[in-house]
Amino acid sequence: METVVICFDTNVVLDTILRREPHRAVATRLVYAVEESIISGQLGATTLTTVYYIVQREYTAEEARRDVRDLLQTFNVAPVQRRVLENAAQSNFSDYEDAVLHEAARESGADGIVTRNTDDFAPATLSIHTPRELVHGIDGSLSF
Repeated sequence: METVVICFDTNVVLDTILRREPHRAVATRLVYAVEESIISGQLGATTLTTVYYIVQREYTAEEARRDVRDLLQTFNVAPVQRRVLENAAQSNFSDYEDAVLHEAARESGADGIVTRNTDDFAPATLSIHTPRELVHGIDGSLSF
């Protein structure tokens, strides 16, 4: 069986790094699933810059760089090129950042996106899952 490729929305990544409750446990379980190759995890390139910006404001630049390095060791990166940005600008998404993530994930062959903001991804052509739904899918051996 081929490994399912899931692109992580920034909010899910930040839930683990910033230890945001009540979301931390489920998000951490998903990161563990990536580390154990149960699923293949992917981040949009812009997620890394956003994580750095937010973490260095909350903590320190050194901690932010460490977190980015850790993410780069764990996740693949969905590139954000001109075509991704143009397609996102022409999409029906109300939020451009979400549109960019969706287009980057789609272009890089992801099977779905995990986010706490599923309503924001209503126009998506990929499958969209909450972290809890994805954990249940992993527990049930992921049949999308």
